[in-house]
Amino acid sequence: MNEKSLETVDKCPVETAIELIAGKWKILILWYLKTETKRFNELQKLMPRATQKMLIQKLRELEQDGLVLRVVFPVVPPKVEYSLTPYGQTLKPILKQLYLWGEIHKQKGL
Repeated sequence: MNEKSLETVDKCPVETAIELIAGKWKILILWYLKTETKRFNELQKLMPRATQKMLIQKLRELEQDGLVLRVVFPVVPPKVEYSLTPYGQTLKPILKQLYLWGEIHKQKGL
């Protein structure tokens, strides 16, 4: 068994999940893509505090991990759309629970 395989076997599944979706930008990207396809500019408007560089980086990571699908249309100017892959869709219940928990936390005023 190679080093990477040993590393994966020894990891807690929660640790594996956190590595894939960690950070506020990745989770927000997944949240905004949960119901519909979005263009880059739409995502940027929804997350004005994320820099363009950071948004591009996180979208690429999500794409590499098989959670987000990137479709480039051969038009001028270039049109790029992002959506959740079927694998990414499996995160929808988790995202909904995070949302509901966040609502409860906000109501508690903590």
